[in-house]
Amino acid sequence: MSAGDSAPSGPDLRAGIPSSSLADGAMVQGHVGDEPVLLVRRGDDIFAVGALCTHYGAPLADGLLVGETIRCPWHHACFALRGGNVVRAPARDPLTCWRVEQTDGTIRVGGELDAETAQPLPQSSGMPGSIVIVGGGPAGNAAAETLRREGFGGRITLLSADPTLPCDRPNLSKNYLAGTAPDDWLPLRSAGFYRKHAIDVHLGTEVTAVDSERREVTVADGTRHSYDALLLATGAAPVRLELPGVELPHVHYLRTQGDAQAIVAAAATARRAVVIGSSFIGLEVAASLRARDIAVDVVGRERVPMEKVLGPEVGEYLRALHEEHGVVFHLGCSPTSIDAERVTLDNGERLAADLVIIGVGVRPATALAEAMGLEMDRGVAVNEYLETSAPGIFAAGDIARWPDPLTGERIRVEHFVVAERQGEIAAQNMLGRQVRFDHVPFFWTEQYDFSLAYVGHAEHWDDLQIDGDLEARDCLITYRLGGRKLAVAVIHRDRAGLEAELEFETEIARRDGWSDAPAPSKAAAEA
Repeated sequence: MSAGDSAPSGPDLRAGIPSSSLADGAMVQGHVGDEPVLLVRRGDDIFAVGALCTHYGAPLADGLLVGETIRCPWHHACFALRGGNVVRAPARDPLTCWRVEQTDGTIRVGGELDAETAQPLPQSSGMPGSIVIVGGGPAGNAAAETLRREGFGGRITLLSADPTLPCDRPNLSKNYLAGTAPDDWLPLRSAGFYRKHAIDVHLGTEVTAVDSERREVTVADGTRHSYDALLLATGAAPVRLELPGVELPHVHYLRTQGDAQAIVAAAATARRAVVIGSSFIGLEVAASLRARDIAVDVVGRERVPMEKVLGPEVGEYLRALHEEHGVVFHLGCSPTSIDAERVTLDNGERLAADLVIIGVGVRPATALAEAMGLEMDRGVAVNEYLETSAPGIFAAGDIARWPDPLTGERIRVEHFVVAERQGEIAAQNMLGRQVRFDHVPFFWTEQYDFSLAYVGHAEHWDDLQIDGDLEARDCLITYRLGGRKLAVAVIHRDRAGLEAELEFETEIARRDGWSDAPAPSKAAAEA
């Protein structure tokens, strides 16, 4: 998604607006020169911040005010109004802040304020001097950035098995594969960013052992890296099918930037593709290949795509959407072999293919954690602070199974935004902050011109309710188990998704007996 490059709208905030036109909890989008600026009143304080989310450019005027923060309507990034700092992923850069003046009943916006810089943390007996992060995915990158944002001045070493810098993985199966996003969109940060912030990144580096007694990490070439605190963020690996032909050069998996680049190169000459797997990855890949005018067959075990996650109604809608774009489904079946020209299914069908992409799920990369003797639970078991069974060793991202504060059950979630937010919290806790990870899971999918956002986690549910019109792409879908709301999916109801997230957060706070649960402003609640 992109807000585009249209001319700034709204009033000229340098000229000002009447003070009476900005009520408590209200937002007014205007501009200062060519810069879109959002004016917000919270009590007696008035803030002027950049009007577009720094993640993908969503208009923050459509977002939700919660206390002195504002949440992005598209992907639920959160910013502090005071100072503009990032409060939670997926945004990484702060909002620009502007000087506000009130005279003669008029609110005017002046020049930009200097960006806030983190105050260096004082060295103390409990502060680590060196932190090693194993994994260059969203969790590892977010942890490294957060450490510097929090003022940590010690050594940060990021060891990544990937040969490329941490990348915007959700984009791989969406805009990048469709050909609408260039290569330079993919890295989360440039190499210069890591140098500037003294984050020592080692790419293409396999960690072979961790000695928790000596607090050393050993990599494949024998180099050792000492640590005072360690984060395991090794992510997940695609499930590999075992059938004849999977090693042929036109057969691909999609996980890394290198995988995506290989598929894009193959798609340049491909005419017919078979996508094995009808989950989110498979469906997003199918949509992206159709954008390249490649004929696509999708093979899946399910009778209805995404039925277990989103329900039969949404699954049937997605199937019809893809069929309208020319995709042919082969459901309730599996491949038995692949050769240079076709894929053979267990029902006897033979599908012509000069490009095959397999997306049948991932498995958490837990081999290192298992070798370390950490407690396992279909992933790496962590407590509410993301600390493993070994003191000083944390885990985040696709490998971490943590206690869900909403249900009390332990869950593991393979979502990019969850991984980033866990990296942020793990970083704070490596600095001794003791911050619970109680964020509500969130993910989104885009297929053609259709988008859906999902808030919460419903591994199982027995009741599904649709408020609105699915066919018109204007609805809210609620998933319950035993009468308890566990998750909400929204289609073109971004504000409702934010409100659902806040509702879950408020319930979590209430369960914990907190009296200062966040609340939206009165004006925001009535909007």
